Amino acid sequence: MQKSTTAVDGKAASLPARSTHHGLRDYLLLLALACAWSLTYPLTKLGLQSIPPVTFIVARSLVAVIFLLAVMRLRGLSLPREFSAWKLFAHQQVINSTFPFLIITWAQQYVPSANTVVLAATTPIFSFLITWGITRHEPASLLKLAGAIIGLLGTAVIIGLDAFTALGHEIVAEIAILLATLSFAVGTISGLRVSGYNPIVVAAGSLLFGGLFLLPVSLVLEHPWTLHPTAASMMAAVAMGIFSSALGLMLFYMCLTRLGTLMTNSQSYLRIPIGVALSVLLLGEAVPPNLAAGLVLVMCGVAAMTISREQVRRWLGRRAR
Repeated sequence: MQKSTTAVDGKAASLPARSTHHGLRDYLLLLALACAWSLTYPLTKLGLQSIPPVTFIVARSLVAVIFLLAVMRLRGLSLPREFSAWKLFAHQQVINSTFPFLIITWAQQYVPSANTVVLAATTPIFSFLITWGITRHEPASLLKLAGAIIGLLGTAVIIGLDAFTALGHEIVAEIAILLATLSFAVGTISGLRVSGYNPIVVAAGSLLFGGLFLLPVSLVLEHPWTLHPTAASMMAAVAMGIFSSALGLMLFYMCLTRLGTLMTNSQSYLRIPIGVALSVLLLGEAVPPNLAAGLVLVMCGVAAMTISREQVRRWLGRRAR
């Protein structure tokens, strides 16, 4: 696969042709993205101990922007000046981050965490349905649908199957989480429109818009100048800004360009066991009793979503011989 070249305005001179034959580097990118975004849960929990939610989002967004601008300077890149680029960045940030995160934050006041995880893990299924029924921008095979369903079951097994039985008690909030999840799926697909820009530039532009967009809300509602954040919360905001926001969003757009939407969304399931492990290590939470069984299902689901038809045919051919 040929790499795209970049100009100083962050625009790609030529885009890489997406291949159906994925190598070790592609899978490592997917794993790195899952690891970066798995840090979100434990770091957010630490940060919210002394920093309110909107202010925390603004802080980690601006930390991420500072980090990415430093990287861009070292690489000789700059933010684009044309309005069309910033329109794309703003649209992408709203539907892929600002809107769904605010909705989920509100809904979590009424929906238990376990139920929230299960509902939020439907992103790959929504992405499949949109790809198969509307956009058809890449192959949407039954194998990928099966992988999405198996991964969802694995998620439920890890956090507890009773999450399914508890669904329906807070129907309005649960529908809101599903709408946020649908927004994530649409954001992944629409993210292909910014594939002409360097992923670092897209990440920086999107996070800059998101941070500045929510800054007035933080100032009016949460009065950040009156806060007394702990060292742990401030370190969580910095770590989340660099790893989850900056590197995570950059890896997300790299994966979109190289792997497509369905394969990129499969990392939603990888985040579950990684996030559980991080919560056990960083927060001292208990190990779920069904972690091993759920992990097997998750890995089977991810494999089904990431393997190509050509790879299946080659494997069956070898078995036949």
